[in-house]
Amino acid sequence: MRPEILARITAARAARDLSDLARQAVGATAESISPTERIQRARQLRQMANEYVDRVVLGEALAGADWLEISEALNRRDSKTVEGEYADAVADWSALPGDEADAEDEGVADLDDWYARHREDHDPDLEKPVADLLNRH
Repeated sequence: MRPEILARITAARAARDLSDLARQAVGATAESISPTERIQRARQLRQMANEYVDRVVLGEALAGADWLEISEALNRRDSKTVEGEYADAVADWSALPGDEADAEDEGVADLDDWYARHREDHDPDLEKPVADLLNRH
């Protein structure tokens, strides 16, 4: 499996986990908890959102997107700095052995099942959005 596909699958997992945590946050709105705990939960959600962005950037970089375009999408001015921040991750993912990368496609069906269970009318009308990624490439 190509590294950019693996990164996009990893981003899909991160998005799922972020969505689940956000739903839990809504459910805990009326909970009697300390301000510290409520803030810590919110910070965890923000950290997961940042990790999701990092996975998306990684996937786009591995697919050959221009660092200027990536930097502009991140609302950052210096593309060389952004490229430097992701250089190690891009190199590591680019060097993944094929068998290790192929093992990561396990769970794709679970992501598609999760999407089907949580899909709403305004979401893209796809049955297997993650498996379709594998089938296109």
